[in-house]
Amino acid sequence: MTGTLMDWVDETERSKYKQTVAEISPGLRIVGAALRTIFILAILAIIVEVSLPQNETIRTVYDTPGDLVRMALGLGVGIWIAVQLFIMPKDAQAYRTWLYLGIVGVPFALICAAALWRGYLKV
Repeated sequence: MTGTLMDWVDETERSKYKQTVAEISPGLRIVGAALRTIFILAILAIIVEVSLPQNETIRTVYDTPGDLVRMALGLGVGIWIAVQLFIMPKDAQAYRTWLYLGIVGVPFALICAAALWRGYLKV
């Protein structure tokens, strides 16, 4: 037996308080998922804008190693963030966390994305 009695008791206590997705209120699920989606899409837009080559086009990116590294890292992180978009939270606490994080994070991420997209921030 790998676990002790206390490990089993702790797991039993945690499972009593953990709500499943079916028990989450629809309002919390909709708002949490919407804020999470907007935040992830804004971060994805920031990643795309920052990872574009600074001096060349995409076809001539191989001439500058810094731009090639920037694009490779941007592609990797962008794919990872895009995958996270489709992995939904599993419990009510995760939706609450996205609700609280989204209230603060979504406006900030949208402002940063808009500033980068309009060219106000030089990266």
